[in-house]
Amino acid sequence: MKPNSPPSELKLALSQFKPVWRTALLLSLVIGLLGFTSTVYMLEVYDRVVNSRNLMTLASLTLVALGAYAVMEVLEKMRTRMLWGVGIQLELKMSQRVYNAMFDGLRTKNMTGAMDAQNDFRSVREFFYNPALSAFFELPMAVVSLVLIFAINPWLGFAAVFGAAAQTTVAWMLQSASREPLLEAQRRSQMAQSYAEASLRNAQVMESMGMVASVRGHWQKRQDTFLAFQAKASEAAGGLNAVSKLLQQLMGSVLLGLGALFLLRNELNGGSAMMIIASVLGGRLLAPLTQIVQQWSAIVNVGGAWQRLDALLAEVPERPQNMPLPAPKGHLTVENLTASPPGQNFAVLSGLRFELPPGEVLAVVGPSASGKTSLAKLLMGIWHPMAGKVRLDGVDVHVWDKTELGPYLGYLPQGVELLEGTLAENIARFGEVDMARVEAAAQRVGLHEFILALPQGYQTPVGRDGGLLSGGQRQRVALARALYGDPVFVVLDEPNSSLDEAGDAALNQAIASLKAQGTSFVVITHRTSVLAVSDRMLVLRDGAQQLFGSTAEVMQKLRGGPSAQVAGQAGGQAAVPAVQGA
Repeated sequence: MKPNSPPSELKLALSQFKPVWRTALLLSLVIGLLGFTSTVYMLEVYDRVVNSRNLMTLASLTLVALGAYAVMEVLEKMRTRMLWGVGIQLELKMSQRVYNAMFDGLRTKNMTGAMDAQNDFRSVREFFYNPALSAFFELPMAVVSLVLIFAINPWLGFAAVFGAAAQTTVAWMLQSASREPLLEAQRRSQMAQSYAEASLRNAQVMESMGMVASVRGHWQKRQDTFLAFQAKASEAAGGLNAVSKLLQQLMGSVLLGLGALFLLRNELNGGSAMMIIASVLGGRLLAPLTQIVQQWSAIVNVGGAWQRLDALLAEVPERPQNMPLPAPKGHLTVENLTASPPGQNFAVLSGLRFELPPGEVLAVVGPSASGKTSLAKLLMGIWHPMAGKVRLDGVDVHVWDKTELGPYLGYLPQGVELLEGTLAENIARFGEVDMARVEAAAQRVGLHEFILALPQGYQTPVGRDGGLLSGGQRQRVALARALYGDPVFVVLDEPNSSLDEAGDAALNQAIASLKAQGTSFVVITHRTSVLAVSDRMLVLRDGAQQLFGSTAEVMQKLRGGPSAQVAGQAGGQAAVPAVQGA
């Protein structure tokens, strides 16, 4: 971590569970001690029962051993439940923060890696169920075992240290050999999965134009690369895992043989029973190290997930808690606005200045790539400007809490997206469904009768990405969503691109009725029909503001001025194709 960098949010979240870590460590020590039950029971049976041939002694020892096993089982369940609880508490504490960081990373910085944040968070959370974490808690008991071996005989202790060092070396070699291939395999797997998901969203286009085999080939290349890195990591880990298991098996035998040697030389403290105890202690010493080696791939995966998630949270700070503001009235002010797409440093808009009072409609026109769609995203506060401000009732829309501001805004993007759910849920923006307001919004855009004619009415599912509806129907549903709740400020980006003549008329009527109630509209369009209900007009070219004023004045300047091409684009239906685009 850099000296001036903020502390890790994940570490801060986990630091609140220090009492749980201490309790889990204490339970691990007790569980480790109870793990000697079988050894003690065996020695006592040979020493007491076999020599005395007393059934009562055997029954008593067996009862005590069973009780110890029962206590150990209860304690292990307690430890497991505690660690599960940490994962659940982490989920409750950080899930909303992770989702917001993923959402804001995609929205404001175009961080494509942010899409994997939920998978990374799940990997971190599920690691609390992994045996490797329990093995880490058992490491202190391994140290206790080593101390006890030294107490039996120092040379046995040195032999145990040599075995532990060999096991640690194996773990280090495993880390060195497999960490990079595993991380790269994980990254390639995510790339292949993202490509597959993007392909499936375009399944109909792929099928219609015979693209399935070609796209599958591109996906297979990504999948093959992932499998190659995974095979490389597995090959590196396979032999080392075998060595790790061999070391654990050898440790017990080596300590048993050395114990016998020292016993014959009368150098074994505690007598003959210490041979077996030293052998068992050696196994206990290496057990957590072996478990860690066996679970190394999971450890590497969660380490990579932790790093990516931590980097995302550091890159995308938490949303500030702003003071509640009065409900907006829809007065738009654009002040010397200059902007670029997220993550880019070239301006697509430069020096825009205009104002729109409440209850007026602004039509935005211009040729392709003039910056119209970029302007829409800035007006909605989706993009952050390089310079200048977009203000609604004097407040910067980018910093205004969208949870508070959102119900007063309406937005129809150029690429219509519906979420999987019912028509009513989509129109109501997936909030609490107020059917009276849902139906009012549908009626405004001429969709009410169509919906009532469906077998399930407003409860009809739209399918994934609205795939069960036609393009015009999706656009009308998205338009109804934008007008739901009678917002005070609405931005419509090419709202009639998929509408027929009846839909076009319904759109104009909806704009006119809400305009009469005081709603402000910014309508980006290439069709002249919307100009009939507009009060003002903005002409963009190459990201610059070419003309702004009342619709009549701007149209007059376009018809009579030198900008004949723009005049044709803004004022004639024949020039419609030339104006499309952002």
